[in-house]
This record gives sequence, C-alpha cells and structure tokens, in this order.
Amino acid sequence: MRLQKSFQGAKASGTLYLVATPIGNLEDMTYRAVRTLKEVQWIAAEDTRQTRKLLAHFEIGTRLVAYHEHNKRASGPELIRLLLQGESIALVSDAGLPAISDPGSDLVRLAVEAEVPIVPVPGANAALSALIVSGLPTDTFRFHGFLPREKKPLREALEKLDRAEETLIFYESPHRVAKTLQSMIEVWGDRPVALARELTKKHEELLRGTISEALAHLDQHEALGEYCIVVGRGEPGAAGAREEAWWNGLSLEDHVARYEAQTGDRKEAMKRAAQDRGVSKRDIYNELNR
Repeated sequence: MRLQKSFQGAKASGTLYLVATPIGNLEDMTYRAVRTLKEVQWIAAEDTRQTRKLLAHFEIGTRLVAYHEHNKRASGPELIRLLLQGESIALVSDAGLPAISDPGSDLVRLAVEAEVPIVPVPGANAALSALIVSGLPTDTFRFHGFLPREKKPLREALEKLDRAEETLIFYESPHRVAKTLQSMIEVWGDRPVALARELTKKHEELLRGTISEALAHLDQHEALGEYCIVVGRGEPGAAGAREEAWWNGLSLEDHVARYEAQTGDRKEAMKRAAQDRGVSKRDIYNELNR
C-alpha cells in the first residue's frame, strides 16, 4: 500500500500530470491546464502535430515529445527516467482525458511502479459528456471504449454485456457505427440509445431513440465524425426470453412462413419476425431475397 500526498512535502522526483485537452471547443481548456503545460519541463503527446496547434493557440513553448501506441515501449521508460531525475511531465492525448482508450494508461502504470507522483488535471471527456445529455439513466454506467472490429469477437463481447444492468457507453468510428449498432440489435434486441457526434463542435448532433430507429436514420444520413454510443438497459428477462423463444430453432424462411400462415400477409409476417429477432424489416427482406 502506497499513500501519495500530491501537494504536500518535498518530492524526490518530478510529477506526471494527466492533463485534459478540449474535445473540440478550445474554450473548454481550463486555466489550470494551460498553467500546468507552461510550467512542466516536457509535454508527452499522442500526436505532436495536433498538440502543436493547441500549444500555439495558448502560446505554450514547452518542449514536446511523442508518446503513442507505436513507440510506448521505448518512450515510456525514457519518460520515467526523466521523472526520476526531477523533471515534471504533462501527458496529453489528442482530445479529452489522457489514459482513456489510449496508451497513456501504460505510462501511468510505469509511473505507479516507479513511485512517481501522478496528478490529474481534469477537463472535457467525450464519454461522460455523451452520457449526461443522453437522457438515459446515469446512476450506474459502464464505459467500454471501442468494441472489437471482427464480427465473432464483437458478438462475443456484446453477449457478455447482454445482462448488464448499467447504462453502457462506447466509442465508435463513423465507418463502423452502423455495423456495430446492427450487431447490438442482433444480440440484444432493440434498446433505447443515444448517438452523440462532434461533441462541443459546430456540428454537434445528438440522436435519441431506439437502436432500430438509429439504424434507420443512418441508412438515410451519412455517418460523419467520431461517435459516442450510449445504450440503455435491456428489459428485465429479455435475454432469457430470446434464448427460450419459440422461433429459435427455425430458419428465417420458416419463421416468416409461420407468421404468414397466421396472418395471410407476408409484409406483416416479415415485420413480426423482425421484431422477434431484434432487426429491421429491411434486413429480413434482404436476407430472404438474396
């Protein structure tokens, strides 16, 4: 057990500051963040080109060094060496809080092991910003970051989250957001969701509704900008109900045929099958007409 008193007593080493940067709007930069970046001896940045723009805007001339996923094994120990020599370093990411869904967490772990003081300088964060404007429950939530890209690992990750009772928060890129939502509805069924993009920027946009409604929207509007996906809790017992559903052993064609026999209407049959399976009617139509 180690106790860190961040602002009391003499320190044998420098301090690692975790400094939040704006996620879009430069006015979200705090006075403390600017002062810290000016006072430290080094700034370690995920993308030095992006960070230079920020430093130029606030007239900060501190020395800049790259620390990212591809050089962290070499750069991390060197930064720790500088800290142990008494030099302080500010770690920043491209946007928002460092060490969240970026390699900064590895540097923090090295600093903890070296008993270097670590001080947060808080500010903007995309995940929490999306959560508080989503209209979904905020009493308990789980941040998951980026989901796996490949279909099988993605499905497995979603299945593990199927019975989660918390509001779920994810990051996603514009070219994958529709595929991710489609996988969610296939595994979880329809749920309340909020899509937040371009937070704090000129084209900030919030889409609230259900997963199926979000998919319908994205089918008509091009996905642009990085997304935060906030997903509400599933209905109690919904996962178990899907597992025990009467249609589980049927092919899609047989599933639709059963409803068609009952209603005499193929469109209505496809609509009901889509509701059962938690997908859109268009997906049912496309699958049956391959």
